[in-house]
Amino acid sequence: MKKVIFSGIQPSGDLTLGNYIGALKQFGQFQDEFDCFYCIVDEHAITVPQDRLKLRNQIRSLAALYLAVGLDPEKSTLFIQSEVPAHAQAAWMLQCNVYIGELERMTQFKDKASGKAGVSAGLLTYPPLMAADILLYQTNLVPVGEDQKQHLELTRNLAERFNRKHNDIFTMPDIYIAKYGARVMSLQEPTKKMSKSDSNQKNAIYLLDPSNTITKKIKSAVTDSSGIVKYDKENKPGISNLLAIYSAITGEAILELEEKYEGKGYGAFKSDLAEIVVNELAPIQERYTAYLNSDELDKILDAGAEKARKVASKTLRKMENAMGLGRKRR
Repeated sequence: MKKVIFSGIQPSGDLTLGNYIGALKQFGQFQDEFDCFYCIVDEHAITVPQDRLKLRNQIRSLAALYLAVGLDPEKSTLFIQSEVPAHAQAAWMLQCNVYIGELERMTQFKDKASGKAGVSAGLLTYPPLMAADILLYQTNLVPVGEDQKQHLELTRNLAERFNRKHNDIFTMPDIYIAKYGARVMSLQEPTKKMSKSDSNQKNAIYLLDPSNTITKKIKSAVTDSSGIVKYDKENKPGISNLLAIYSAITGEAILELEEKYEGKGYGAFKSDLAEIVVNELAPIQERYTAYLNSDELDKILDAGAEKARKVASKTLRKMENAMGLGRKRR
């Protein structure tokens, strides 16, 4: 029996090269070996205000991108979170097993709540919903960026607590973080993560950026004055970030890249990297457009939701029985 992988991405903002390297690029690699569930987590998106029409468009757009990067609906399950009610139901039961202090200690909550006059309760209780997403499918492995590691640790704590208090219901999920590229940094501020919500468009490469825009952004990326292509995250964060991107896309080791560009300077390195990124994203953009304009996309999402509901409902019934909810079924 195959082990299970679960991954979810919010349909808010335009996906970046960081999202691709940190998660999307690995999807095709996983689906031959694992039973994969890929979820568009639209319920997570509404923890902050959203324009409803824009959100609807982004949900469908993200689904097309999932398929464009190589997800095979015959091998993987692609679905929308809100179309599987078990996620919200399981999240409530997990909320009743988590402590407020644990939620308030979450770094992402503190960052997003900082300076806000009012913060939704949903932003605070985001982690139990994320835990429900993962635990409903008896997930073995969760590929995430380092910024989600704290949430995954809480998910494991909740699974262990629920199993101990109620019954042995959940599989304990493990965290998978890519060695290089899992945390792609900003092009202009390489000490902070590349983010799809960044107000400065120059900080990120977006998956649907035109080729000339990608080239311009890479060539203007912040480096340093030495001109030496060497990985040194602390002292040379800019070029280290670009090396990590290069390595993650091509599979070439960082040391090999340092040798390859020894004495060549940043200009040659950036030109080659721009070409590599453009060539990587061009076929993805072409497939994306084809899926977005086809009826096939909705058929895939319908089938994915049906399969996800069947799997998630089995775990949900076990959770309800363990907590004494509803009537006993004969």
